[in-house]
Amino acid sequence: MLTRIDEFFTKQIHSCAIAGHVNPDGDCVGSVAAMYLYIRKYFPWIDVRLYLEQPKDELMFLPGLKDAIFERPKAGKTDLFITCDVSAIDRIGLAEELFGMAEHTLCVDHHVSNPHFAENNLVDAEASSCAEVLFYLMDEEKIDSEIAEALYTGIIHDSGVFQYKNTRPETLEAAASLLRKGVPFNEIIDDSFNKRTYLQNRILGYVLCGSRLYADGRIVAGSVTYSEMDRFGATKKDLDIIVSQLRLTKGVEAAVFVYQTGTEEFKVSLRSNTYLDVAAVAGRFGGGGHVRAAGCTIKGDVDSVEKAIVEAVRAGL
Repeated sequence: MLTRIDEFFTKQIHSCAIAGHVNPDGDCVGSVAAMYLYIRKYFPWIDVRLYLEQPKDELMFLPGLKDAIFERPKAGKTDLFITCDVSAIDRIGLAEELFGMAEHTLCVDHHVSNPHFAENNLVDAEASSCAEVLFYLMDEEKIDSEIAEALYTGIIHDSGVFQYKNTRPETLEAAASLLRKGVPFNEIIDDSFNKRTYLQNRILGYVLCGSRLYADGRIVAGSVTYSEMDRFGATKKDLDIIVSQLRLTKGVEAAVFVYQTGTEEFKVSLRSNTYLDVAAVAGRFGGGGHVRAAGCTIKGDVDSVEKAIVEAVRAGL
């Protein structure tokens, strides 16, 4: 692994595209924003563009997002294409066509399931987040308050504010360095995790009330369909907190959350507490992720999807 990401930004690189994964979460958004700002500030000869699906409103405060392009780009070549927090080529969001046409490609990631799909791959599966990987690849002296804010946001989102088992000493050391840059950590944590809209509280309560226990209480599962989401006026961006809340159920090892994303198509989010490898479970259905947090997409109706995923989880207990 290169010690500095700066080595990719030579004078021969005149154009660069950055992209995250579909349905971007806090780590994805924080990572691409930090990467965009780093290139724009310190490599001014590069025409850098950030392509991103529209993130949830709670993340739009991040510096750099005001310049982001939230629509599919027109076909064209670029000298360098960088993916951040993208675990596989089919997970690239808006700009997958540009990736295939780029002169050079770079993948920065931390997913254990990453197949190293780019020309150059900087993947650290031990890291808490892609933002943590980026922190150690960047020149620390070049990380200003704006870049630090983006990196810190990414780290806390994928580490659950340092509660998840993917938190390691290097995670806390990176966070400490970022705090010294003047990151408003209390505001970021409060806005990202503690504040929810009334609508988000209602749909969360609805799923929790209808949740089901399996395997002698070691698995908890909840689900929501299009028609149920319509009743509350909810979208997929209002569902982010649900699987994490299910995981906190006492006595539970694995949490399963199933929500509809298309006609007879459902996204499954998986979380585990101590020993279950949910990335392996998701992999059985063409998905992936981390040992304690993973996901996949399954065709069928809500009952059959929940039954299939619960049986797969049960087999891993």
